[in-house]
Amino acid sequence: MSKESSRHGDITGNMYTDLGAETREAYEISKKSRNLARSVIGNASMEDRIRQRCSVAVGDFSMAPLMRFCHDPVSATLTALSRTSPIITDIRMVQVGIQKKGHESEVICALDFGSEVAQKRGITRTSAGFISLEDRIRGSVVVIGNAPSALLAVCDMVNHGIRPAVIVGTPVGFVNAAESKELLRTLSIPSISSEGTRGGTPVAVAAINECITIYSEESSHEGSGHRV
Repeated sequence: MSKESSRHGDITGNMYTDLGAETREAYEISKKSRNLARSVIGNASMEDRIRQRCSVAVGDFSMAPLMRFCHDPVSATLTALSRTSPIITDIRMVQVGIQKKGHESEVICALDFGSEVAQKRGITRTSAGFISLEDRIRGSVVVIGNAPSALLAVCDMVNHGIRPAVIVGTPVGFVNAAESKELLRTLSIPSISSEGTRGGTPVAVAAINECITIYSEESSHEGSGHRV
């Protein structure tokens, strides 16, 4: 596990940004939820911000202590976003849910690739998609919210030297979900995951979207001459 990463007070303090809220009402609802999450979970680090957002996404504060952060994944994600590295998802729901504002990375879905590999090997389409994207996975941000088979496939790729910049892995369910995330946490690669069988698309999307929000905030501060 990596140490919790902290930033300047104007990022972790009372400041609140929601890149997806396009009306005042939407923003106020989002801000109220986040303020409640801050009061319950705490707000001392970037990881706390992700715990807050994941808890709001599932409507359950018991999600917060299930989140796991290995090898400073927030910093790794911010660096990848600064390089406009691609974000590769397991399913379209994750792809659609990821914010397109605040960064310039392409968001692609593994389901759009590898259909022939899936048929030939008899494996899931998500696994085949990631295998087919081998060259693009290097240095990318991998976000898996649904398919344990895809996470297992990516972990195997990492063990064979194909390394993304960071993996967000929160597949949900009773078949290989917990096991795939446990395997992820044994790798020497930055990752965000959830403990046990819980997780899912809302958690994965919340985690990466909070990283995007942090990146957008820090980019704005740098652009205005205020480094954090």
